Amino acid sequence: MTDSTFKRFVEVGRVVLLKSGPSAGKIAVIAEIIDHNRAIIDGPTTGVPRQSFPYRHLTLTPISLTKLPRGAGSGVIRKQAEKESIVAKWESSTWAKKRAAMEKRRSLNDFERFSVMVTKKQRRDVVRKTLAKAA
Repeated sequence: MTDSTFKRFVEVGRVVLLKSGPSAGKIAVIAEIIDHNRAIIDGPTTGVPRQSFPYRHLTLTPISLTKLPRGAGSGVIRKQAEKESIVAKWESSTWAKKRAAMEKRRSLNDFERFSVMVTKKQRRDVVRKTLAKAA
């Protein structure tokens, strides 16, 4: 049998990104698997309450907690998440950085968008001039 290239499995301890609901955009941990449609998630370090959540509203991340027992309570999950610094791992990932940049872009007002455009023009001009000198 060949090794699978698939790496992200629905498993107890898997860190997930919520796609919908009041906690959309936050991360949580799968605490217990209910059935093939739902899991109990918990995010004691990110402010996500313990709840049943359908898989179709979750995105599996490559991060997972090791040695998390099945049916672990919020306290156990909190200790393990802080020990393995899950939130820091997530925030340092390129995926989280891209999401943060996108959110920042969306929250800009008209003048800030104009300032970004002018700064990009200035940078582009400097790059163009240095390339012309080098050639």
